[in-house]
Amino acid sequence: MFYLTEYVLSMLAQVTAILFPIFALVIAGFIVNKTLKIDFSGLNTLNMAVFVPSLIFSALSQAPLGKEQGPLLLAAILALLIPMVLIALLRSQSFNFRTWAPAMCFRNSGNLAIPLFGYAFGTLASEAAILLFVVSTCVHVIFGGLVLSSSRGLSSLASLFKMPLFIAALVAMVVNLANLPLYPPLHQAAELLGQAAIPIMLLSLGSQMTNLKLNGLTIGLQSIGLSLVTGAVAYCMIALLIPLPVLQQQMMVLFCMLPPAVMNYLYAVQFDTEPDKVASMILYGNAAAIITLPLLLSYAFSLS
Repeated sequence: MFYLTEYVLSMLAQVTAILFPIFALVIAGFIVNKTLKIDFSGLNTLNMAVFVPSLIFSALSQAPLGKEQGPLLLAAILALLIPMVLIALLRSQSFNFRTWAPAMCFRNSGNLAIPLFGYAFGTLASEAAILLFVVSTCVHVIFGGLVLSSSRGLSSLASLFKMPLFIAALVAMVVNLANLPLYPPLHQAAELLGQAAIPIMLLSLGSQMTNLKLNGLTIGLQSIGLSLVTGAVAYCMIALLIPLPVLQQQMMVLFCMLPPAVMNYLYAVQFDTEPDKVASMILYGNAAAIITLPLLLSYAFSLS
């Protein structure tokens, strides 16, 4: 009994140490927006256009890329597609596919996953998290063009190739896989710019929490439960079908069950897929992360 208590306390201390800097910045973003009424939209645009692509380029140009990343990428795609299939099976008047599927499939692989994986599992996991973020974002853009859009259809896919983060990822992988020499000061400049990306993501996420409204509580709670269930099914399928090393298994636990990405709301507004409901899913889902993430992290650590 003593050793069990000691283990639980040790695990709790480890999880708290990992999550504290993340939630500290989220809370700071909430306070800043609540007191100073700062509009983060311009900063978010700058982040996605400059800082995040710099982070992606500096990480992927040096990361170990090759066949060993294949199973992880396949697992990531299954983690995105399995919840989509489950929501399609649940399709009804209560669960409109175009409203619910994006929030269940495309999770917060940027704001939360990149810093979380880095703090929890180290540099290798942080680099893999950036790769997962790129994959998730690209699939999200394709999904928006093929499924959410009723008029633009395939023509909207051209926007994928104009995205700074996609261009940065493509150039970085060419440099990496072709073993092209990279001017060290150029890499250092990209690394320096990229260091601004994660703090801005977390502050921005916190600022979104000021929009929580009680009239969206029911939708928010339904979304949290459905997100965890569909994510758990996806993780179980991945664990059964794809042999992953322990580190990548731990990453998949979190990747499959993170709260919804903020980009889902932007698409909901753009394609008129009940944006008020989607906003409740995102805001309550990310607020609930203060409870769900410690539990998921504890399970992930138990795998090792």
